Amino acid sequence: MNTEKHNSFRHALKYTSIFGGVQGLNVLIGLIRNKFVAVILGPAGMGLVSLYNSTSSLMSNLTGLGLSMSGVRRVSEDYDENPDSEKLLDTVKLIRSLSVVAAIFGTLICMLFSGVLSYFTFGDCSHVYSFLALSPLIGMMAIITGELAVMKGIRMLRPLALATLFNVVAALFISVPLFYCYGMKGIIPSFLLVSFSQILFTMHYSCRRFPFRISFRREFLSRGNTIIKLGVAFVLAGVFSSGSEFLIRLFLNNLGSLDTVGLYNAGYMITIVYGGLVFSAMETDYFPRLSAVGHDDKVGQNSVVNRQVEVSLVLISPMLIAFIIALPVILPLLFSSKFNAVLTMTQVTVLALYMRALKLPLSYMALAKGDSKSFLFLEGVYAVVAFVLVSVMYWLFGFVGTGWALLLTAVLDFLMLTLYTKHKYGYTMSHDVFKIAVIQLPLGGLAFALSQSLYGLSYWVAGIAVTLISSAVSYMTLRRKKNI
Repeated sequence: MNTEKHNSFRHALKYTSIFGGVQGLNVLIGLIRNKFVAVILGPAGMGLVSLYNSTSSLMSNLTGLGLSMSGVRRVSEDYDENPDSEKLLDTVKLIRSLSVVAAIFGTLICMLFSGVLSYFTFGDCSHVYSFLALSPLIGMMAIITGELAVMKGIRMLRPLALATLFNVVAALFISVPLFYCYGMKGIIPSFLLVSFSQILFTMHYSCRRFPFRISFRREFLSRGNTIIKLGVAFVLAGVFSSGSEFLIRLFLNNLGSLDTVGLYNAGYMITIVYGGLVFSAMETDYFPRLSAVGHDDKVGQNSVVNRQVEVSLVLISPMLIAFIIALPVILPLLFSSKFNAVLTMTQVTVLALYMRALKLPLSYMALAKGDSKSFLFLEGVYAVVAFVLVSVMYWLFGFVGTGWALLLTAVLDFLMLTLYTKHKYGYTMSHDVFKIAVIQLPLGGLAFALSQSLYGLSYWVAGIAVTLISSAVSYMTLRRKKNI
């Protein structure tokens, strides 16, 4: 049993580190890109990019049939059964066919509702043509989702990492010149060209393993009913999540301005998105592994989940403390001095990533078991709580309030997930996870307290000391694991 635990931990550590490293490079390139965007377009431009992003994500989630999760699960099951079977080839063909159907459907829906999207996003119909122009983006996102589902399901980890890296590099070299030459008028062309380049890079790798074949025969597409059933729950959950983010930004735009949305988006992006680079392995490696565990194997299930939580906490804790301490330098460096208004918000929000490390592996359990109702319920509750808390806390306390709201939402979500998964799936947190959390979480709280109370040389000395302590704890945890 100990050997199995160490092998499981080593596997989780290996692939979390690999994709964390790749995501780190992606984040670095993305930071350079966003620095240019912040300087060229300013907060208002970033706010417009954020609103277009939120709207396109909402439409993509609404029309994408949930293939990003249900497709991975189906392909992973067939791949584990026999990686060279005709059944797997048919499943890949089915996933691709469904993604093309979703692409056509999504494009048409975005075109038909462009006026509605403009009105609800900006309060008027002045952006109807913008959303008409963005409609092909929804279709391209569906195609990309289908190809990624195939690559993740059959564990094409190295090509997946390379495709992801090339996509981010392409985004940098496409969008920055367009923003520089055309300002805000270059936003929509950059969205479309970046998505098209992503299709090219992704399909370059996926089609080398499986030549692109699709079928629109009714009896063939009907085989995807089980995939769509689980996907619908994921779609609705994605609508809840994207809808919550969309409504938050809409609320901030109405209560404040595009500058307000841009400032909030910068603080949110630098913490939840960039700070969470270690979590990139969840969808890529962890979810297929969890899906392969037998439905009645609670011991195996708990082992996979707890090992992933351990690895996430060990890797991310020192990074988060260093992040909190360095944010006064990082924030204006990555964006500009105009974004210092969200400094405290970002430092508070970083603490929410500790909760994310604890809860994210648990949130995949319902999907891995095909329990669509539970997944939908949990995601729906989270989305509602996030919107209510962020809106109320911003109204009461400004940007700092949004940071505390995101932290409180993460804590409540972790408690709900722990109780629900224990009752529904028999999950129990391991002693190792509890021990790491009890040490690392207070160190994160101490780092935040230092960031709010010390200045000058004493701030940096104390901050570096706490970072080193957290790093030492993580190092000793790894040393205790055999064969690592």
